[in-house]
Amino acid sequence: MTHPLVSVQNLNVHFTGHRKAHALSDVSFELAQGEVLGLLGESGSGKSVTLRTLLRLHPERTTQVTGQVTVAGHDVLGLQGRALDAYRGGVASMVFQEPGLAFDPVYTIGQQMVEAIQAHDGVDRKTAQHQALQMLERVQIPQARRRLDAYPHELSGGMRQRAMIALALVCRPQLLLADEPTTALDATVQIQILLLLRELQQETGMSVIFVTHDIGAAIEVADRIAVMYAGRVVEQGDVAQVVNHPGHPYTAGLLASTVSAANRGQPLVAVPGSPPDLTALPPGCSFAPRCAQAQARCVSERPVLQAHGGSALACWHPMTQVSLG
Repeated sequence: MTHPLVSVQNLNVHFTGHRKAHALSDVSFELAQGEVLGLLGESGSGKSVTLRTLLRLHPERTTQVTGQVTVAGHDVLGLQGRALDAYRGGVASMVFQEPGLAFDPVYTIGQQMVEAIQAHDGVDRKTAQHQALQMLERVQIPQARRRLDAYPHELSGGMRQRAMIALALVCRPQLLLADEPTTALDATVQIQILLLLRELQQETGMSVIFVTHDIGAAIEVADRIAVMYAGRVVEQGDVAQVVNHPGHPYTAGLLASTVSAANRGQPLVAVPGSPPDLTALPPGCSFAPRCAQAQARCVSERPVLQAHGGSALACWHPMTQVSLG
């Protein structure tokens, strides 16, 4: 039996402070080698928190994490010191939402890439520079040799994003975490970056977890989709199954509020209401206050993720077609 590259089981993340925020609650999913998983949901649903937890980027003093996270055989929550440093970049790497903040502004693109290569591969500087140049060329940056000596602010938004992808991939990670990598870019460049990510993923055979608000982007890039709401996975399945036959009212609401060829000329139906306060989650389904189909059990009892018609749903009353009224 083939073991998954990524296994997340009952992951809980709480941020402590004046009040405890339940950022993730009982999140579970698996990812096979070479598979792309898209995480969908509104802002605050837990998508970015999930990715950052997989890299252990949350401040330990104010974060409580329980559950199990295994990536390529590594117990991620148990890694410490040099083992954690080797894991970051060498096993799992991340493309952040805003490359201008992820790069150090006082070092050139080449210096930052060379430092990462030498730290993980232990090669000499000349070899590291050659590898950095090859990766910049691989992500289709024009005049790649000149870009090695450029500072982050000297590149356009699209070029910075390509440079960040190069930095994330230069140590050949098995898992790439992409946190809304096209949000700050114009539409034409967004498409180019999405196609580039998919091409590199197929070329290298790495696994990808891709966070996005854009369902169209998820369809282009992902093999499977996990829909998150209020820190929980509420629906999970193959892209075609989830998009064509949404079983959870929230998923149906996201699809209905997205511009597509199917609803051309029709008014968009926004999901009513607002996401819940993560410091005071309701006892039942977190989506119940916004769901036109909610019944008494939805308000009082929290549903668990379970198989339903080819997908996995956390809903007491799953439907193929749902009116959010």
